[in-house]
Amino acid sequence: MGALYRYDEFDHAFVNARVAEFRDQVQRRIKGDITEEEFKSLRLMNGVYLQLHAYMLRIAVPYGTLSSKQLRTLATIGRRWDRHYGHFTTRQNLQFNWIALKDVPDVLQALADVEMHAIQTSGNCMRNVTADHFAGAAADEVADPRVYAEIMRQWSTAHPELSYLPRKFKVAITGAEEDRAAVKVHDIGYQIVRNEAGEIGFRVFVGGGQGRTPMVGKALRDFLPEADLLTYTEAIMRVYNLEGRRDNKYKARIKILVHEKGLDPIREEVEAEFDRIRDGALKLTPDSVAAMQQYFLAGPFETIGETPVFDKAKAGNADFAHWVSVNVHAHKQPGYGIATISLKPIGGIPGDASSDQMDLVADLADRYSLGEIRISHLQNLVLPHVKLDDLPALFAVLQEAGLATANEGLITDIIACPGLDYCSLANARAIPIAQGLSERFGSPARQAEIGSLPIKISGCINACGHHHVAAIGILGVDRKGVENYQITLGGSAREDCSIGELVGPGFGSEAIVDAVEKVVDTYLGLRLSPQETFLEAVRRVGLPPFKEALYGQRA
Repeated sequence: MGALYRYDEFDHAFVNARVAEFRDQVQRRIKGDITEEEFKSLRLMNGVYLQLHAYMLRIAVPYGTLSSKQLRTLATIGRRWDRHYGHFTTRQNLQFNWIALKDVPDVLQALADVEMHAIQTSGNCMRNVTADHFAGAAADEVADPRVYAEIMRQWSTAHPELSYLPRKFKVAITGAEEDRAAVKVHDIGYQIVRNEAGEIGFRVFVGGGQGRTPMVGKALRDFLPEADLLTYTEAIMRVYNLEGRRDNKYKARIKILVHEKGLDPIREEVEAEFDRIRDGALKLTPDSVAAMQQYFLAGPFETIGETPVFDKAKAGNADFAHWVSVNVHAHKQPGYGIATISLKPIGGIPGDASSDQMDLVADLADRYSLGEIRISHLQNLVLPHVKLDDLPALFAVLQEAGLATANEGLITDIIACPGLDYCSLANARAIPIAQGLSERFGSPARQAEIGSLPIKISGCINACGHHHVAAIGILGVDRKGVENYQITLGGSAREDCSIGELVGPGFGSEAIVDAVEKVVDTYLGLRLSPQETFLEAVRRVGLPPFKEALYGQRA
């Protein structure tokens, strides 16, 4: 088996008690004993939203790690209580969009039976902690961030001071220099580093976020000792809880507090609170960290020298070789690879997976990846521990199932929120735009020519599609009752994090795909070489050439 935390007695008792409590609350709502308004806070504490057409259940997948058994349970839930599919999100969670309210308690019980829940997926609390989807496998990893994410999950769940914050609060942890967890657009982002003495610690970023006021997180500390992770987090949370706005939800996030008060004053307050509590019970001991690390030791890995099956397949199968070059990444163990299963088929809905596909991926995880699956914040699935010699067989099965799209990081690997097709907050549809773009740029040759070019689409200013940090971002807005799409350029969620700039007036739904194509063609005409990425080109030349291409004299 792969590396997975297993519930202890407290976890089991706590989650089952929550299910029983919510079952009673649901029955009272159905009987009319409580109103929808009275029920709202209760359902949100259990991950239940009221969307355009039905209730939606958002299921937590802590740090994006799933066992094959858990994924099969999700498949069963989709088949039994929903419409045979689920939607994987940019928060490494899973949403079911069509579950009847009367069935939610049974769904939550089915989740509890496989050590899952929907707690901390909504409301003004610390949300599900996210992490690098290659955690525990990546060749460039300093340390496994899931160890610390699980420690934080246990500390934050039902924490009285974190249950009624001024606004929702998001934390991400990455374990490598290459940021695959978008830590700089979170309320708190932690990057695991080593100091000059070789000791593990964290670089701390605070005040990042997207939404209507996008901001890049600022470095609060260059090195925080491992032992002080929870204590320092609590110090930040106390400052935010005391000073965060509660009179205006649009100004309630910690990014606004950092922006208005200034980083240095916030740092002084956090450090003062940290000094006051640093020797308390929250200090992590080497033994406690080592005990948690035992849960996340993958393996056993085999000692592999030659890879004849893999080498022969790469040489003799061009489709396989292309898929490997795009969707397979280096593993820390020689002879293994990290395989991304794209949930972005050409013309498909980004992040959706059918129950049958979930069952298949669970089977493949058992056969080839130590029973372990990851969800990426890019809305794809990952098999983290695959022998290179098993990749040809894995690819053949994925190809037959329509899951072998070789587009990770390319222009058709599009992030999109559910948009106006589902969401009650949305102003415009996102899914049809993603499908249109995918089809327009679907040719493998064209994708290869364009290279790395992340497109991200949001159906409203809440930015669940992460459009602010896309090389090409698309925001859907309502303009006098008509869907209109604005384009931003130059964003990044990686270690070179930046917020994209608005190019100019938006485009109607019938024109946005053509507009994006003009942007791409402009890039191809001005790049210095095929090696210069879209993001690099935009940073070099700025917006004027793209404005001219889109608007002519209107620029």
